[in-house]
Amino acid sequence: MLTWTPGAVTLDALATLYWTETPARLDPACRPAVERAAAAVAAAASGAEAVYGVNTGFGKLASVRIPPDRTAQLQRNLIRSHCCGVGPAIPRRVARLMMALKLLSLGRGASGVRWEIVALIEGMLAQGVTPAIPAQGSVGASGDLAPLSHMAAVMIGEGEAEVGGRVLPGAEALAEAGLAPVTLGAKEGLALINGTQFSTAFALAGLFEGWRCAAAALATGALSTDAIMGSDAPLQPEIHALRGHRGQIEAAATMRALLAGSAIRESHREGDARVQDPYCIRCQPQVTGAAMDLLRQAAATLETEANAATDNPLVLTEAGLIVSGGNFHAEPVAFAADMLALALAEIGAIAQRRVALMVDPTLSFDLPPFLTPDPGLCSGYMIAEVTSAALMSENKHLANPCSTDSTPTSANQEDHVSMAAHGARRLMPMAENLAAILGVELLCAAQGVEHRAPLATSAPLARILARLRAEVPTLTDDRALAPDMARAADLVRTGAVVEAAGADLFPRLA
Repeated sequence: MLTWTPGAVTLDALATLYWTETPARLDPACRPAVERAAAAVAAAASGAEAVYGVNTGFGKLASVRIPPDRTAQLQRNLIRSHCCGVGPAIPRRVARLMMALKLLSLGRGASGVRWEIVALIEGMLAQGVTPAIPAQGSVGASGDLAPLSHMAAVMIGEGEAEVGGRVLPGAEALAEAGLAPVTLGAKEGLALINGTQFSTAFALAGLFEGWRCAAAALATGALSTDAIMGSDAPLQPEIHALRGHRGQIEAAATMRALLAGSAIRESHREGDARVQDPYCIRCQPQVTGAAMDLLRQAAATLETEANAATDNPLVLTEAGLIVSGGNFHAEPVAFAADMLALALAEIGAIAQRRVALMVDPTLSFDLPPFLTPDPGLCSGYMIAEVTSAALMSENKHLANPCSTDSTPTSANQEDHVSMAAHGARRLMPMAENLAAILGVELLCAAQGVEHRAPLATSAPLARILARLRAEVPTLTDDRALAPDMARAADLVRTGAVVEAAGADLFPRLA
């Protein structure tokens, strides 16, 4: 069980929940602040003054006053009417991360919900009750209304949820886990659905998956460098210190460590007629390192957002105010998602060029055409390279910005929106594409390094080669490569490539 302090949760803690699905709960020390805000909302609900979302309608209907005896119906209607998502259910680990982010937001003590609401989300995480949340329907302002409504629906005993591997009606899912639905009080429905947690969860998922790929790209890139008998001179630390970018410096240091001790490298240090390697070999630190910097910039934004109170209105207990603002607008998340997309696309673009280099006998420094021992009769990795090119191009298209798009909604009341939701949702498919590209590179580079026998690669790269060969044999005669490619991509995606080389050799996200 993870115990989180609202406002102070780190990327490492968020990543732990994402990768392991460990339940999270709030530090009980935040309870008094949560309850003070709930008391302020209760007082406003019975008062004479109109307070948005407490005793009024929503959005364009904010001018409609709701009497105190209809508060519960107002909140229930809000959840029901906003359950308008379409498309497949989102992955379980993303849904659980979204729920945990909502916990953090409520825990800031500015939402006005009772502790009972917090306790139910904690219970659902602990007992494995995961709402079935359609992937599409949010424009990223006024919060992720539709997807969060599908989460809230389960909390009131409606909607659907997965528990124990089965998808059940919400009330049955809660009962199966020994939990009971809640009756929402004033503002509680609004607090649950008004926020950026859906977009932020998907952006964080893209970040965590993408960072694994970025680290693996340093390993596959180093293996490719040895396969084509490339130079390690461009990795000289002074070069990168003179530019000063952290990612570039760290990428070069990792690649130096990965290549250290390679007999392949030492064999052509003297007498090599080539003066320079192509950019896809020579400029790896400048490109992959820059992408790592971009991932970290996005990570800083997302860590802040994960700890933020993003519903509306917010209860400012110290000032004695309940104020309608705009923290639900997910523009920071949209910008971060666009940055992540650019980084993923570029890591894949330069990796694909390394694949193309290795299969081309005019550029690969005496590797056989398409890395097959019997070219002509066999096609080797010819079409695997084509597939990597297709995935690279797909990611380029997906990397086009989403944050520059907007459309007015809700009768022009919500007249500028962030599009953070689908900007973030595209990141997981992009990371899958990138893992597949790097998997193809891993296969080709391993084949190329083995062709250099009896010369041996470095010890860290030899460990990567051995890990691959435990799953995929050397290519001799042609065979269907799709299963090999899937296994290689899985080694990238799960972090097995980095672990085989030695995780201590690689930069950390945070």
